[in-house]
Formats: sequence, structure tokens, C-alpha cells
Amino acid sequence: MNEWTHKEWLKERNMYRQTAFYLYTPMCGTCKVTTKMLEVVKELLPDLNIGKANLNYVQEIAALYEVESVPCLIITENGSVKEKVYAFQSVPFIYEKLKVVDA
Repeated sequence: MNEWTHKEWLKERNMYRQTAFYLYTPMCGTCKVTTKMLEVVKELLPDLNIGKANLNYVQEIAALYEVESVPCLIITENGSVKEKVYAFQSVPFIYEKLKVVDA
């Protein structure tokens, strides 16, 4: 997963039919576990268009997309938010959420 700025996120979101944007903070323990799970899913879905950002550096996204907490995964379809995921239960759970993105 590459780090995206807000501008890069907007470009990716509008360029591809489906994307995912992972928001985290570095001091969040749950975010660290989720990052590892997402890295596994990215290996399973190599064509998945997903980026990540430290929410401390893209605070405008928190307000714009009404992010309630971290970790947060924003899944978009045709440039619009399709779903926001806050509970990352397991690798298979995340895989199921994102395999549609990969289709």
C-alpha cells in the first residue's frame, strides 16, 4: 500500500471504477494490527487499487467524509463512497469486503 495525499486520493478515486483508502494514526494499536491484515489482503488481491494515509496529515478528509474513528477504510465505486469500514474482524472479513473492489 502506498501513502496517498488528499490530491492523490481524489485522482485515484476518479480514475478507477473502484478504490479503497485506508486511514490510520501511528499511535493506534488497532491501526497497526489492521495495517498488517490489509497488507496480507493486498498480497491476495494484487490488482486492488488501495492507498493509505496518516489521518494526522489529511485532516480535511476526516471532515469531508465524516470519519468517525480510526482505523477507517473508505471504499468507493464510480467516485462515490460506497462504504466505510471501521471494524476489521479478520483477514477473511476484509478480503470479502475488498474482493468486490478487485472485480
